[in-house]
Amino acid sequence: MGAQWKAKGKELAANAKGKLFGRLAKDIMIAARNGADPASNARLRLVVEQARKVSMPKDTLERAIKKGAGLTGDTVHYEHVIYEGFAPHRVPVMVECLTDNLNRTAPEMRVLFRKGQLGTSGSVSWDFDHVGMIEAEPTAAGADPELAAIEAGAQDFEPGDEDGTTMFLTDATDLDIVSRALPAHGFTVLSAKLGYKAKNPVDPASLSAADLEEVEAFLAAIDANDDVQNVFAGLGG
Repeated sequence: MGAQWKAKGKELAANAKGKLFGRLAKDIMIAARNGADPASNARLRLVVEQARKVSMPKDTLERAIKKGAGLTGDTVHYEHVIYEGFAPHRVPVMVECLTDNLNRTAPEMRVLFRKGQLGTSGSVSWDFDHVGMIEAEPTAAGADPELAAIEAGAQDFEPGDEDGTTMFLTDATDLDIVSRALPAHGFTVLSAKLGYKAKNPVDPASLSAADLEEVEAFLAAIDANDDVQNVFAGLGG
């Protein structure tokens, strides 16, 4: 959770796929601005691979590429903006948004942060590292994540969000290189993206059950906003 907060619970998971497709479509459109061919566009290739792994419909994927590359006649104007501040009980939060209307997103974020504290630019980001995050699973039993991390050039690794997966952490500039190298060292890449990892995450054990529930509810409300792409919370796993 120190790397990226993700909603928990079956009822949330049931609604997650449509939202995931929407977020991936935005990522694809942004990446496709630099070219519609994944073979020559590393950022687009990573997002397309992730979309295929979660079974995004082919026509949806291709439409997002064409729209982002300006091949449909539609103009896409998504702005990347990060809001930083604190969830209840001083848990630091970085919220990454892609929006076509800042005049809508900004006041919505102010409302959502009322139960916490919305900070100014730089007020929280100093306590996060900007890193590459690669979630992968072993291709065969016994694959050694530590050895794979060393040989593929990752900086660190930790348990992934799903049982049996590993999150490999890289320098931001090494995301594509490490993603390409991991399969040769026994791991299949499930997703790869840039994100923020807290340097000094809050230990959940330091919060009461009620306090932790309040933090989770705050993060879930942020995550549910249509303009939010990723939520990175400084809360230990």
